[in-house]
Amino acid sequence: MKNEIIKIGKSVIDLQIRALKKLKNSINTDFNKAVDKIIKCKSKIVICGVGKSGIIASKISATLSSVGTPSFTVSANDCSHGDLGRISRGDILILISNSGNTSELKNIIKYARSYNIFLIGIMSNKNSILYKNSNIKLHIPEVEESGHGIVPTSSTAAQLSIGDALAIALMNKKKFSKLDFKKFHPLGSLGNKLKTASDLMLTKKRIPFINENQTMKEAIKIINIKKLGFLVVINSLGYTTGVFTDGDLKRLMRKKNKIESLRIKHFMSKKPFSVDENTLASDILNQMNKRKITNVCVFKKNNKHKTIGILHIHDLINNLR
Repeated sequence: MKNEIIKIGKSVIDLQIRALKKLKNSINTDFNKAVDKIIKCKSKIVICGVGKSGIIASKISATLSSVGTPSFTVSANDCSHGDLGRISRGDILILISNSGNTSELKNIIKYARSYNIFLIGIMSNKNSILYKNSNIKLHIPEVEESGHGIVPTSSTAAQLSIGDALAIALMNKKKFSKLDFKKFHPLGSLGNKLKTASDLMLTKKRIPFINENQTMKEAIKIINIKKLGFLVVINSLGYTTGVFTDGDLKRLMRKKNKIESLRIKHFMSKKPFSVDENTLASDILNQMNKRKITNVCVFKKNNKHKTIGILHIHDLINNLR
């Protein structure tokens, strides 16, 4: 019995794999036209589906919105009871229906035609009212469903996939970056992965600055006060000329008996590793592990010699868990 259940599960997935392969082979210039049209839209992207396709419409809308193409869904049923008023001239309407002939579609299509609303149809049936009335037709090949061939499974997988494909194509064409994505995902595991140097760095008085002409006596004092095991060495203009770590201090003390009057500029590490404030924290942590360092300087834009913050490896680890 257990083997039979496993076999059923695999067969459902096999049917969906076949459906996606057919979908992949069917993608043509209409897909490109749809992406271009959506990008040029200066109004709203409205997505509507019937039945299970309505649930897929909600997911597609959420994905589009999360990657820089704001959209919302309307209920096909509610459209016949007032919600058609949410769709206006200049909008792009994406209608999803496997058969393309569902009765709820008729009023929506009639409304779209009456008010010259651009219609992108996602359907399987080329003989349907949706196919015939769509300005752009994203045709999904007919596929075999699971559950005696009647449960929407393979078709909804294909609908979901073409929606994801549209979202990612739009994301790339708009040059929607990880930093843009971060704005819409400030919390949760995604938010943590997308944190940048500017989110975690220590700034202003917390940065352990020391002038390059200061003595080791003063350097030791600042290291003890700031408790970061690290100093950012700057010149009279405030530009970073190097860093000095407690490791550097230990090595110096092993070589020389009296170090208090020595100037830090002769023993600092020049050209320290530094990062732009928009660098992902996860990328910084990887670099720090490779370089075997525990602190890093942060700069803004192309001004690499002006430190605006610092990062300690413990802060990165604690915030990326």
